[in-house]
Amino acid sequence: MKARWGSAAWVVGVVQFFVLHGVVESAWEKPYSWAGNNISDLGNALCATQPEPEPRYICSPEHALMNGSFVALGILLAVGAVLTGALWRRGGTATTARLLLAGAGGGFVLAGLAPADLHENQHMLGALLVMGIGNTGLLLAGAGLAGDGRGVLRWVTGLLGLIGLTAFGFFLSHHYLGLGMGGMERVAAFPLLIGTLAVGAHGLLRREADGPVARTR
Repeated sequence: MKARWGSAAWVVGVVQFFVLHGVVESAWEKPYSWAGNNISDLGNALCATQPEPEPRYICSPEHALMNGSFVALGILLAVGAVLTGALWRRGGTATTARLLLAGAGGGFVLAGLAPADLHENQHMLGALLVMGIGNTGLLLAGAGLAGDGRGVLRWVTGLLGLIGLTAFGFFLSHHYLGLGMGGMERVAAFPLLIGTLAVGAHGLLRREADGPVARTR
């Protein structure tokens, strides 16, 4: 039962993030661009021209809603990491993966409490936890998730973690490969959300009749 609550936390957290992302970006007077704007721009508290890393004007009327979404997502990611124990193998790899995913949740909370235009250093630390620590946790989830027919899910989560980490490297080095600053950031940040959503959905859809998940090493 705890695993279902944890799975639900991951699904609800990710879904509410994408829904509120759409709501907040639609409130912009100047169209918000997934290629030209960072995700963090939605949570900026002030209207101003931002020179770094790419010049752009930011004015997000519903920034408080977005920051609340960051915090809610972070809390729910951490809750899911704690409660989904039945979906994981025993051993150090699974434990480390869950700790890193919980750390990514802490990163989202920090990003929401410290908007980039008011508390840049704290916000950057939050982003590092999300895209660096979180994707590393997702990569380890490829080996840490339990067996019983989860070969595809394990392969997908591991691949998503690798994609996220690679994109994070490109993002930090300002190599956007034609996707734009915001586009590359999303390739770095969204694999974590897609991976936890997939694991959460699987945990919810698993039949009670299947019994406990085999947690082989």
